[in-house]
Amino acid sequence: MIAVFRIILSVVGLAVMASQALAQGKLTRFWNLTRNTISEFYLAPAGTANWGPDQCKNDKDGAVDSDERLRITEVSSGIYDAKLVDVTGRACIVRNVRVEAGGIFSIEEKDLTSCKH
Repeated sequence: MIAVFRIILSVVGLAVMASQALAQGKLTRFWNLTRNTISEFYLAPAGTANWGPDQCKNDKDGAVDSDERLRITEVSSGIYDAKLVDVTGRACIVRNVRVEAGGIFSIEEKDLTSCKH
């Protein structure tokens, strides 16, 4: 019985390590599902104002068009607040965005409830 339990724990442990390794090899991406091009995009751990670098600098033209995906760097899995500025000058903060390393997360127009123009 103990041997079976150890085997199960080993298999679970290997599966977790394999999924983490796969996530590390894949790029984390933001998918802009708003109606406007985003010219600045920052992430901070949820509930803080510790904004990281402007992620739009990871794009060749420095902006993320509507329905375009942006490579995200220097961010691990977790819950973040996102701050964005679009080309119309609208600045928005979206709270509690779930980011998974190696995954894709999106922000839609309906998520933009805290904005200033």
